[in-house]
Amino acid sequence: MDEDTRTAGSSVSAASSERTRTPEEIQADIERTRAEVGDTVEALAEKTDVKARVHDRVEEVKARVADSTPDSTHAAAEKVKSNPLPLAAGAALLFAFWLGRRTARP
Repeated sequence: MDEDTRTAGSSVSAASSERTRTPEEIQADIERTRAEVGDTVEALAEKTDVKARVHDRVEEVKARVADSTPDSTHAAAEKVKSNPLPLAAGAALLFAFWLGRRTARP
C-alpha cells in the first residue's frame, strides 16, 4: 500500500483537518480504545476456553434438572396420596401376575 492511497482515502485525516483535537481528547480516546481491546481479548479468551464452557454447560443442565425433578416427584406423590386406589389396583395386578407365573412353572 503506498502512502498516497492511505492519506487520500483516510477519513481520519479529513476529520483532523476540520478540527484539531486536544491532548486530553486524544488521551481519552486512547483509554477508550484500550478498554474496548481489553474487553475483546477477554471475550475471545473465554470463547476459546472449551473446558470451562463445557463445565458451565454441565452445571446449567444439572441446575435445570434439579429444579424440575423435585416438583414432578412431589406432584406424583401428592396425586397418589389423594387417590391411592389406582396404585393399589396396579400393585394387586402385578402380584397376581407374578403369583400366576410362579405357580405355572413345572
